[in-house]
Amino acid sequence: MVSMKDIANKCGVSVATVSKALNDHNDIGAKTKKEVRRIAKELGYFPNSSARALKTRRTYNIGVLFVDEGRSGLTHDYFANVLDSFKVTAEANGFDITFINCTSRKDRMSYLEHSLYRGVDGVVIACVDFYDPDVVELIHSELPVVTIDHVFDYRIAIVSDNIKGMHDLLHYVYENGHRRIAYIHGDDTSVTQNRLGSFYRTMEELGIDTPDEYVKSSFYRNPEKAAELTKELLELNNPPTCIVYPDDYSCIGGINAIKEKKLKIPRDISVVGYDGTYISQIMEPRLTTVKQDTKEIGKVAAEKLIKLIENPKTTLIEKIVIEGKMLNGASVGRVQ
Repeated sequence: MVSMKDIANKCGVSVATVSKALNDHNDIGAKTKKEVRRIAKELGYFPNSSARALKTRRTYNIGVLFVDEGRSGLTHDYFANVLDSFKVTAEANGFDITFINCTSRKDRMSYLEHSLYRGVDGVVIACVDFYDPDVVELIHSELPVVTIDHVFDYRIAIVSDNIKGMHDLLHYVYENGHRRIAYIHGDDTSVTQNRLGSFYRTMEELGIDTPDEYVKSSFYRNPEKAAELTKELLELNNPPTCIVYPDDYSCIGGINAIKEKKLKIPRDISVVGYDGTYISQIMEPRLTTVKQDTKEIGKVAAEKLIKLIENPKTTLIEKIVIEGKMLNGASVGRVQ
């Protein structure tokens, strides 16, 4: 293994000079730095992460807590894109990524214990049961933490603007003449609460009375349940002319149920999704949906967590709302 002493001998300088050059100290000239780094690369030198951690009191490692109840893992369109953007930004700033888990063994570690065991500098939390005692323990710890799509009073939170997204979606549907609008929403999370609250408020603003049977409780990314509930809506005496789905993936299940009834989209009934996934824009008809800015959500989450790690005293604890964008597809027809 190549050491700093080997580099020093090759360059004809002291070990201290090599150390300062590699750590970008101001009292070393640019020419010396460049030569030391060139020789270090030539010899195949890599700094020891354990030694670096002892010196800086940082591991330059960020924990990612991601527990998808739907078991779709990193194929989950929305969170996969968010975490990819998070990873790219973290790595660009010199940080590595470690996934934090909570094993099912008897002697299992909690999320906090695993974070401490891995020596992470901070943790980003996404797509978990935020009321899980293990998650609450981590939230209450001294580790720097940033949450995605859930807000705690004393933690930085990065959230998609679900309230505006639902508002814009309903206004678009309304402008196309629809008054009988049903909503199949996801499971009980802060995201669902915001979207559902925005649904009722926007419908009230538009002067539309929503029958209870028009609002159905489902799950995110569950096309089978969405199909079942779609059939229930279609069998009502006064069925809706448009159905809002919890996400684009679930909407596919609804579309299949509509096709089974020999109905055409958007001639006979309109549908809208949420998330703006790739598949929603290549399917036929192209889905009207809200595209969440996953790239910006992941980027801002990484930037804020790194800032919290490096400058804990001056970093503000805040909720940052990232706005999405309406995608006017071809799944909403005009009602005269």
